[in-house]
Amino acid sequence: MLLMYSNDIPPRRRLTDILRGNLETLRDQWSTTEAAADFAPLPAGTYECHVHSVELFNARTGTPGVKIRFDVVEGEYAGRALFHDLWLTPAALPQTKRDCLKLVLDSLDKLESAAVPSGRIRCKVRVALRRNDDGTEHNRVIRFDVLRIDEPERDPFAPTDCQAGDTSFDFGANVKREGGVSCN
Repeated sequence: MLLMYSNDIPPRRRLTDILRGNLETLRDQWSTTEAAADFAPLPAGTYECHVHSVELFNARTGTPGVKIRFDVVEGEYAGRALFHDLWLTPAALPQTKRDCLKLVLDSLDKLESAAVPSGRIRCKVRVALRRNDDGTEHNRVIRFDVLRIDEPERDPFAPTDCQAGDTSFDFGANVKREGGVSCN
């Protein structure tokens, strides 16, 4: 019987173990690929964004909060994320409630479920650039306003209304379209 001790380290995997013989291809790609730049904070300004998520969290200090993630949808910075932290403390509650009401999170139950449709609520987000004492910079959401609710993007693989009643498959043979409308 082979015994494993807590100080036994499993053997380190090698590239040949995980690439299944494609090491030369990766070697060529590695040598010709430029390293990506680190993400820097976005410049101060106003961005059109979708609300991606609303989540409850605790800061490292233990302070309870609400984190709203916005995804920039237009312009040079499309695809980048911005985060807006709101605090569930007596002093910050008026501002937290103001911003939650903009997303129709008008009760603690709704806030807890955070049922906000991802990628549908379009907002104008005003962002400032802040500098910490150590010189590092970060973005801070100053305010946001809801512009509209966007229609969800159509899944290109979802069936169309006509395909839903397609009779070319046995399981669709008995489907009768409402009002006798034909897809043909």
